[in-house]
Amino acid sequence: MQIWVDADACPNVIKEVLFRAAERTHIVVTLVANQFIKTPPSPYIRSLQVPAGFDVADNEIVKRCEAGDLVITADIPLAAEVLEKGGDAINPRGERYSPATIRERLTMRDFMDTLRASGVQTGGPASLNQRDRQQFANELDKWLVNNLRFR
Repeated sequence: MQIWVDADACPNVIKEVLFRAAERTHIVVTLVANQFIKTPPSPYIRSLQVPAGFDVADNEIVKRCEAGDLVITADIPLAAEVLEKGGDAINPRGERYSPATIRERLTMRDFMDTLRASGVQTGGPASLNQRDRQQFANELDKWLVNNLRFR
């Protein structure tokens, strides 16, 4: 059991929460990105640099992720693939993806892509705030508590 992070777009404040959790629980956290990601020295924190390219980091996470692992990502298609493999996924705002909600999220993502492709300005997500950070920390703690029991 370990935690994989889609690190290219993961906010630094969320990475810090993950680093503290790795040290506290001794669960390995691996940041996957197509650029160098600096990590603190720790036997529980790793960085994996993959070649640049569309979905290269996502594909590497899917390839390495196993049932019971946790993936931190805002990428809906990546979260869907992780769930199919028996893993869990949480986005940096603390929303836990589930088999019951992922199809709806994929449909909404596709709809927004269609709007943008037709020229509609949809705007991006709001900045990560303190409430989002707390929600993420709470959801991560729930996952850790549930999974440390079976370790």
